[in-house]
Amino acid sequence: MLKHEKIKGRGAQSAVVPDRFGLAQRNVDGEWRDAMEQLEGPPVKLRTQVTEEHPKTILSFNQSPDIFFDRSINAYRGCEHGCVYCFARPTHAYHDLSPGLDFETKLFAKPDAPRLLRETLARPKYVPKPIAMGTNTDPYQPIEKRYRITRQLLEICLECRHPVTITTKSDRVLQDLDLLKEMAQQELVAVAISVTSLDPALSGKLEPRAAAPHKRMAALGQLAENGIPTHCSIAPIIPAITDCFMEEIIQEAASAGVGSIGWIPLRLPHEVAPLFREWLDVHFPDRAAKVMSIVRSIRNGRDNDPHFFSRLRPSGVWAELFRTRFRVACRKNNVKKQNFYLETGNFRRPSVDGQLQLL
Repeated sequence: MLKHEKIKGRGAQSAVVPDRFGLAQRNVDGEWRDAMEQLEGPPVKLRTQVTEEHPKTILSFNQSPDIFFDRSINAYRGCEHGCVYCFARPTHAYHDLSPGLDFETKLFAKPDAPRLLRETLARPKYVPKPIAMGTNTDPYQPIEKRYRITRQLLEICLECRHPVTITTKSDRVLQDLDLLKEMAQQELVAVAISVTSLDPALSGKLEPRAAAPHKRMAALGQLAENGIPTHCSIAPIIPAITDCFMEEIIQEAASAGVGSIGWIPLRLPHEVAPLFREWLDVHFPDRAAKVMSIVRSIRNGRDNDPHFFSRLRPSGVWAELFRTRFRVACRKNNVKKQNFYLETGNFRRPSVDGQLQLL
């Protein structure tokens, strides 16, 4: 891992190279850029690059027992928000790219996504269930302003009366408020906004290009005010860094009329662990050891627990303390557990190539 000065405006502090796919051996090819980065580190000012990707399919299916959805869409690969803790970072390694700086600077957009979704929904054997957006990379990251792929996907889902869930860290979701209101009236959408802290300076280090905390809270309130089922996700809880904001986030979300609140513990799979350790050394060297000690205590002595049923459910004294604090804060603010119902019975297959449905 490269040693260098703090990289302003980015979450990762290096282009950490994974060794799971032999990328370390292929990465150094003798070019002058390799020698320069080994001596000086990566350039301080990194420009975002976007490559258009043309996949053959757009829906991803899973059978995980830990998550509530079985299908998802990711309009983009990589995420400019740059959240250093993002569990999706290792997916960039599949393309011989770094889960570190490459993940937040070398992005992929999928402009064919709307067409592919329409073709998928038109298949005679397709059975509708809620589609999750924002499960791997944020559907409202900055490049959505240019591509508007997420909006096109929502337009198709509204046309077909297909239910959708959205998870984001951006108030840019309000730009599609017109669609969301109409979908909510038909019980077709629920939106979750992740709020990690209420300190803009801390958020600027953790998630440098995501919306500021107060903008996210305001977006939650505006969504709720417009009748859209809204969830505030306190995610992730980072021990000794962000857990101190739990009670205040719950209070503000409840005051904004948000009907559902939850929390998710920090996860550090594969290359995320060394990236996060490096981030701690850069920004919080005084408590880095303490943070990782607590993380390991809730993950059965490891940086990460990859097993089904336990990977999203931490154990130990610290985990129980977080649960207790969460329950007490929800009780004080009259927040009750709420499940959102999404309608699948009104689904109608879309037309393809202008051909109308017979029935």
